[in-house]
Amino acid sequence: MAELGIIALMLFCTAIVGTLAQRFQIPAVIGQIVVGIILGPALLNIVHPNEILSFLAEIGVIILMFMAGLESDLQLLKRYLRPSLSVAVCGVIVPMVVFVVAGKVANLTTEHAVFWGITFAATSVSITVEVLQEMKRLNGKEGTTILGAAVVDDILAVLILSVFVTLTHDGGSGNQLPLQWSLLIQLVYFVAVYLFVKWVAPWVMRLGNRMLVNSAPTILSIVVCLTMAYVADLVGLSAVVGAFFAGIAVGQTSVRQEIENTVTPIGYAFFIPIFFVSIGLEMKFDGVLDQWVLILVLTILAVVTKLYGGAIGAKLTGFSWSSGLAVGAGMISRGEMALIIAQIGLSANILSGGQYSDLVIVIVLSTLIAPLMLKYYFRRVF
Repeated sequence: MAELGIIALMLFCTAIVGTLAQRFQIPAVIGQIVVGIILGPALLNIVHPNEILSFLAEIGVIILMFMAGLESDLQLLKRYLRPSLSVAVCGVIVPMVVFVVAGKVANLTTEHAVFWGITFAATSVSITVEVLQEMKRLNGKEGTTILGAAVVDDILAVLILSVFVTLTHDGGSGNQLPLQWSLLIQLVYFVAVYLFVKWVAPWVMRLGNRMLVNSAPTILSIVVCLTMAYVADLVGLSAVVGAFFAGIAVGQTSVRQEIENTVTPIGYAFFIPIFFVSIGLEMKFDGVLDQWVLILVLTILAVVTKLYGGAIGAKLTGFSWSSGLAVGAGMISRGEMALIIAQIGLSANILSGGQYSDLVIVIVLSTLIAPLMLKYYFRRVF
């Protein structure tokens, strides 16, 4: 099976490049994304995205967000709920407005311009989580606000996309639920999450402690993670939202440390590196020279709108400007969430193949820039 050799090559390269990245004080995640660019269609053309790698990458981001939830301080999340909401709302409105205007200036139709705005309103916190864990800043006020804002941002992006698909009557499939039903189902999901965190998760983990099976609590925690991710995806939310809440749920139980000690090696040894490499595999340089001005402008806008949108949201709730910029930097990465939205646009015939490629390049470039910006602004704060 060729995929076994491909995975072995990917993991070996991430170990080598990750070591070099650490030596030069570059976030290791950048090295892993660069491995994907080098091995993928962009350069050597050895590895191509396929269903197996995509599935493993999805497991990787789910485990990463599960661990982020596991390590999160629930009291801190509650304490910084207001700034998280403010950062998320400002971090969605600013890119939406700017990219819609940019799309109209570029002579796009209103539909295409709005889709640009939706794509770049999304945030992927997975890379930010990795860098914050590396810097041991995940549970500070900035890190907690970024985590909370990213979850809200995810929800807002999905809701805006749902409204857009409903209004344009072109969702790419014939089984789209009416908007009001989608919103109701998602509301029920969050009520169920609250009940699960409060009552069900502790019972499930106690059950795991009683089972006469090796690593039973770990197995049940992964079951909880995958189930909540699946249900989130089923109701139209991102699977990473479900995984994050699953981590919070398990993190409130007595087996938190045991789960952290067992799941972390599984994630970082296999699934998470594949996820970051898969981002680099999406990069292609076809037509870049013809569209380099557009790609450069969109990349600058992608970085600036989230940086200052998030900073304004944080500043409005009492953060200093330097702390606000650190929070904004944590919202820059678009990653898998924007890639998913772009893919929906392609399948729904909202984007052409060329437009899709340009957006993917901008998404990947902003994702590469994000860890550098995050590290720079956090160093200015601390």
